[in-house]
Amino acid sequence: MNCSLSPNILTFTTIMNWKQLLTQQLGDAFRVTERLTGLLQEKDLLWKPPEGSNWMTTAQLLWHLGESCGGAMRGFVTGEWNIPDHSNMEGGHPEKSALPKAEQLRAVHSIDEAMKRIASDKALAIEVLNLCSEEELDSKPAPAPWDPNTVNLGLRLLQMIDHLNQHKAQLFYYLKLQGKPVNTFDLYGK
Repeated sequence: MNCSLSPNILTFTTIMNWKQLLTQQLGDAFRVTERLTGLLQEKDLLWKPPEGSNWMTTAQLLWHLGESCGGAMRGFVTGEWNIPDHSNMEGGHPEKSALPKAEQLRAVHSIDEAMKRIASDKALAIEVLNLCSEEELDSKPAPAPWDPNTVNLGLRLLQMIDHLNQHKAQLFYYLKLQGKPVNTFDLYGK
């Protein structure tokens, strides 16, 4: 990657295009998410961190992992948003949004259900990415219901993969706190 800095503008010339980058990032994020989910047993689903408050159970986290990427990517690409019932975006003012208590969140009932939800979210993410041209990814404005700032579509989709990665890391720490034998290679390994 060649990076040059001009007055107040950072420009990049890359060998990789948006679609290549997003496809690679999706593959890596979902591969690790699936592997971490596979380390769980049914008895682990009700576990949540014992200290603090408003923690999701593992089952609730797995539910969220199964909807954390593809649906929002579809919203940015097609304009079809499926915002959860508890959301109140108030024109992009998240401080006015009331997030639900953890006990109000949906949960999976089995590891198999979690794996199917994650696979479905992955398929949706790949499907909507394939609807995009390189030009759209690079230049189409993509405001979000929670952030009306002008950001290009490619960056918004990368942010949704980052959302998945954040919750993947949360699952990794849930596993560590449960005493599962995981380490950094499990979080980032191929």
